[in-house]
Amino acid sequence: MTYHPKSDFMAIMMERGYLADCTNMQELDEALSNGVVTAYIGYDATAKSLHVGHLLNIMMLRWLQKTGHRPITLMGGGTTKVGDPSFRSDERPLLGPEQIDANIAGMKQVFAKYLSYDDAPNGALMLNNAEWLDGLNYLEFLRDIGRHFSVNRMLSFESVKSRLDREQSLSFLEFNYMILQAYDFLELNRRYGCTLQMGGSDQWGNIINGIDLTRRVLDNEIHGLTSPLLTTSDGRKMGKSQGGAMWLNADMLSPYEFWQFWRNSTDADVGRFLKLYTELPVDECDRLGALAGSEINDAKIILANEVTALCHGTDAAATAEATAREVFEKGGVGDDLPTLTLSAEEIGDGISIVQLIVKSGLAKSGKEAKRLIAENGAKLDDAPLSEAGLVLDAAALSSPIKLSAGKKRHALVKLG
Repeated sequence: MTYHPKSDFMAIMMERGYLADCTNMQELDEALSNGVVTAYIGYDATAKSLHVGHLLNIMMLRWLQKTGHRPITLMGGGTTKVGDPSFRSDERPLLGPEQIDANIAGMKQVFAKYLSYDDAPNGALMLNNAEWLDGLNYLEFLRDIGRHFSVNRMLSFESVKSRLDREQSLSFLEFNYMILQAYDFLELNRRYGCTLQMGGSDQWGNIINGIDLTRRVLDNEIHGLTSPLLTTSDGRKMGKSQGGAMWLNADMLSPYEFWQFWRNSTDADVGRFLKLYTELPVDECDRLGALAGSEINDAKIILANEVTALCHGTDAAATAEATAREVFEKGGVGDDLPTLTLSAEEIGDGISIVQLIVKSGLAKSGKEAKRLIAENGAKLDDAPLSEAGLVLDAAALSSPIKLSAGKKRHALVKLG
């Protein structure tokens, strides 16, 4: 039997493909229909920027707020000191407090583009779990919270089991992570009336722990909802590309490269991505996703423009599209391409084309750059590059040159 939701939020979650699991859908739907629900997603501060892999859950918080409810973005200032072991084969490197604070500052820039942090009843809250975790008294915590956790049950969670089955070490520090995350939900419920935790489906075990703990300690009814772990139609993890993580902060990945990532989506993913990452009506997403032949490219441009406008603003999206048209259709040199600026000292008596390809980020190593040239995948100013031993001097770089790797990746090199 298909469930027909009453609330706008649950209808959107189901219709657009955000829903993997929900603890008690009918109860949660009732609560969402009857007033403002406060919900949170936790983000550990392991890098200075969020990446495309986080974007699905950020969109869920955005829809939550658009349908009248209150989102909490919980920064893991405390839990980052431990590290989430979920589905990892090794322990996360531990970060110091200064690095954690710097990472949180970088991540906050992204959230402000998707959510309104204000005093409205559904105004978003930015919280940090260091607020309650840093001051914990260990003995009191063990006595009041630890006694509610069954080690047998914790060992049965898939995230822990997969690590133990492979006979990989799971430290006591990491084992504590799921207790701390459960405690976050309890504290958010106690302090802010938060009744819903959302996250990727790999967080299901951690979410259930928090619900169980809150029921035992406060006797409060709370809920969990997870989104599917997304892979692209060719099996890659969402948000990863050959060039590394697709960051959401403009200082770590240019809006043009971000735009290109979406423009290069495979045909089979377009309709699904439009539903998940844009706010276009569902029937329009379906229509665009069903386009065939060269028309699907128009849908990909709409996808790239919509997602880039949300993340970087409409001007950045328009500039990226104009640059792409100039580069691909007119063979020109777009001003907005990733640019490598070299000083005369760096060039010296000359710099090899292989070094330039690596420095501009089009290849990860000299070996990869040479292979690219050998396989006719590299171009210099749109002309095939066949000579791996080519050396350019300052005179050759007096006006910018364009390097290309394949049809879709380009960079400018110029003299600074």
